[in-house]
Amino acid sequence: MTVSSGAFAEGAAIPAKFTCEGDNVSPALTWSDAPAATQSIALVVDDPDAKGFVHWVVFGLDSSARALAEGAKPAHEGTNDFGKVGYGGPCPPSGRHRYRFQVYALDVPLADLPQPKGGDLAHAMDQHVLAAGTLTATYQKGG
Repeated sequence: MTVSSGAFAEGAAIPAKFTCEGDNVSPALTWSDAPAATQSIALVVDDPDAKGFVHWVVFGLDSSARALAEGAKPAHEGTNDFGKVGYGGPCPPSGRHRYRFQVYALDVPLADLPQPKGGDLAHAMDQHVLAAGTLTATYQKGG
């Protein structure tokens, strides 16, 4: 699958608007090439430079979904590692960190999970991922 955003390119810096130093809203995302057998879409945003700190957990998106608008509040969101439900933008304690926007095409709906954390969603998705795609960008506070 191919994941992209009109807000930033692969490998580029994430604009402050989408971080703890700005409006802390999620960027618009689009994806393509989900297999025909897809039953639902899930999304996890994490920081691999902070031991996989999870910034956003989205699941149970309709199989026909191909985008999330800026500032989206999907019906099914999990608990991020800030301890809140919804999006928590990049806010690295020091240095430049990478952020992965990972989209998964699943062969099951998964709409009945009670605000899962990233690890809970990963466990629920185990053996159900038909395809996946990642958009990676960076952020450093004050720069």
